[in-house]
Amino acid sequence: MSGKAKAYILLILISGFAALLTGLLHWRAPDLLRLLCCLALALPASVLKVNVPGVTGTMSVNFLFILIGIAQLDLPEVLVLGVAVTVLQCYWHARSRPKAVQVAFNVASMTLAITTAWHIYRAPGLLLRAGPYVPLLLSASAFFALNTVSVAIVIGLTENKSLLRVWRECYFWSFPYYLMGASVAAVLGEAVQHTGWQAALLVVPVLYVVYRTYRVYLGRLEDEKRHAQEMAALHLRTIEALALAIDAKDCATHEHLRRVQVFAVEIGKEMGLNQEQLEALRAAALLHDIGKLAVPEHIISKPGRLTPEEFEKVKIHPVVGAEILERARFPYPVAPIVRSHHERWDGAGYPDGLKGEQIPVGARILAVVDCLDAITSDRQYRRALPLMDAVKVVAAGAGTAFDPKVIEVLERRYVELERLAQEQTVGQEPLHTDVYVERGDSPGAGFENAGLAEPGVDFLSLIAAARQEVQMLFEVAHDLGASLSLNETLSVLAVRLKRMIPYDSIAIYVRREDMLYPEYVNGEDFRLFSSLAIPLGQGLSGWVAENRRPILNGNPAVEPVTHGSGFRACGLGSALAVPLEGVNGVVGVLALYHVEKDAFTRDHLRLLLAISSKIAVSIENALRYKQAETSATTDALTGLPNTRSLFLHLDRELARARRTRAPMAVLVCDLDGFKQVNDRYGHLEGNRLLKALAAAMRDTCREYDYVARMGGDEFVVVLPGVTADQARATAARLAALTRVIGRQIFREDFLSLSVGQALYPEDGADAEQLLAEADRRMYKAKSWQKSLVETGMPVPMLEPETQLVQ
Repeated sequence: MSGKAKAYILLILISGFAALLTGLLHWRAPDLLRLLCCLALALPASVLKVNVPGVTGTMSVNFLFILIGIAQLDLPEVLVLGVAVTVLQCYWHARSRPKAVQVAFNVASMTLAITTAWHIYRAPGLLLRAGPYVPLLLSASAFFALNTVSVAIVIGLTENKSLLRVWRECYFWSFPYYLMGASVAAVLGEAVQHTGWQAALLVVPVLYVVYRTYRVYLGRLEDEKRHAQEMAALHLRTIEALALAIDAKDCATHEHLRRVQVFAVEIGKEMGLNQEQLEALRAAALLHDIGKLAVPEHIISKPGRLTPEEFEKVKIHPVVGAEILERARFPYPVAPIVRSHHERWDGAGYPDGLKGEQIPVGARILAVVDCLDAITSDRQYRRALPLMDAVKVVAAGAGTAFDPKVIEVLERRYVELERLAQEQTVGQEPLHTDVYVERGDSPGAGFENAGLAEPGVDFLSLIAAARQEVQMLFEVAHDLGASLSLNETLSVLAVRLKRMIPYDSIAIYVRREDMLYPEYVNGEDFRLFSSLAIPLGQGLSGWVAENRRPILNGNPAVEPVTHGSGFRACGLGSALAVPLEGVNGVVGVLALYHVEKDAFTRDHLRLLLAISSKIAVSIENALRYKQAETSATTDALTGLPNTRSLFLHLDRELARARRTRAPMAVLVCDLDGFKQVNDRYGHLEGNRLLKALAAAMRDTCREYDYVARMGGDEFVVVLPGVTADQARATAARLAALTRVIGRQIFREDFLSLSVGQALYPEDGADAEQLLAEADRRMYKAKSWQKSLVETGMPVPMLEPETQLVQ
């Protein structure tokens, strides 16, 4: 209760009881039987109560006896009569036991009304000049005014309602009945003067007629009011349901809207808004973002900062929302609030650039509350702030972005308002619907182990999920076409799928001939799935690839485990696998695994099937790109890097050597006697020799050494971090290896290897210099070996030291 209400009640209590004591001090009852007769009639009449429309209170027809008492009794007797019927009315069949202060207030206000009306009726000379009827009408009018206005004032102060509106709607309708009561009292007074006080019994039928009229009139009034309230409530619930459905596209929740509404309305009450303004604010709190229907969803749900062009598109939503609501023809001004809820106190807002109090007060309140709720809600690009911190952030905008008066109310009452918002959302059951329909024929898609129907979910979640599904499918399609790197494409796909379909492990198998090999694996049992090589038709994924049909909630343990592995995927309970069909058939299988059984739903399968063709095409494109890239940098015969790849690698190694000041050696190797192989055994055998030598050289060198084919029978070896002696030792191993391979393939000892060596930085600072120097020394070594062969001298396993170093 506000301080004003308390002060007013105290004033009425003091003045009323002072008047009561003053009146009772002059007590005298010349005709006690007459007083008892009036009490006997008035007390039963006081329990004939009717509910006052619009407020928590009742009225009775006892005013008729009060008016009769004013005309026939002394003031103390009328006060006794009035107090008695008031107290009985308070307690008889009350909806709840009244508080003592309520009873005392009713007694005090009744005393003041009776005292004033009695003195007006007996004003000196008034009866002589105007006769008995005019004073009684004036007295009845004064009694009505004081009796109803005092109650209307306290209701307006305690319930924060307009005094004039409460009095006009709840009490003014009864004024004619008071005038009719005055007429009855006047007629009865004439009868009493001629026949005695027993004529008061004639008032009983009149009393019943007045009461029945009250009941019928107020009953109809209450029915009409109830109907109007039900229609208004239906109207508001319809608005709320539509607002929920619309804002669900922006991932809003019922709690969000209810919270904004509670905060806004309570702040509006604190700032003294009238009932019409509060109703407008209540509706605007629900519908302020309806204009986002005109904003593309990819902008609304964008996780990062908007571009200037995107923000310009967002700024239309207050205008569109206001235009939509203007067509709804609300009985209170909702559209101006919606149009202006993004205006700023300093005039820098949109769409109209209003400033200060030019902005509707409802829009100023809604701007603060909407901003607060946005800061305290999770977004895709940031986490929610605690309420206390959010209030500080919003309060920092007082005087610039927001109305300082609204901020002052928010800072003072935010804890209480948050509690009220929580109380209004507790116990509200969400509307549910079953998303699985059993009737209807299957489309023949080849479902296996279809699983169970999905449980019911909140309809708002379904709307939000539909929007999110479109957005995520769009993002997946965009990501799949954004890269030609197979590993990068599959990595991004796995992240996107995790948001759409919860899983514990993912494996994307690529088909090579009649086998499936894991191209991308992540999650539980990573090592197991990485080691798989699945023949078509075997295991879960092999069955999917061969039959080109999906499996829903299959058993992951049936995937074939490679030899030597001592465990199976027993920790996983269900699998969802779909074939990836490209232009030329099945290119692979996408398999998702979950630790729980029956973890995947038909919706999950539907999503995978919707994007499986795009995934297959992306894998095909990535494989073709990888093949083209490999062909451009790899020798087709030996599988070694080619000349182009060699120069790129050599430049990288030289840059590293310069940075770390480490040595590096380059060996240029050429086969001696290779022409005899082609002439005597043919080119196929020559190719066989080159492939065997390439594989042997790659295996002999270190893992991080680089072996490339320059062309023909010439090879290059890059040895990072080696000294001259280590390079000579490697050259000797390669030369010896060549002779061994020649004897194994041709059963003759006519092959040898000439090797030229160049060192960084002694023999050159770039790739061309090093290769040229090593090539020169290789030909020098080849000439030396040729001269040995021509003179009939045996070729040593290792060239002289001077041959390799110089």
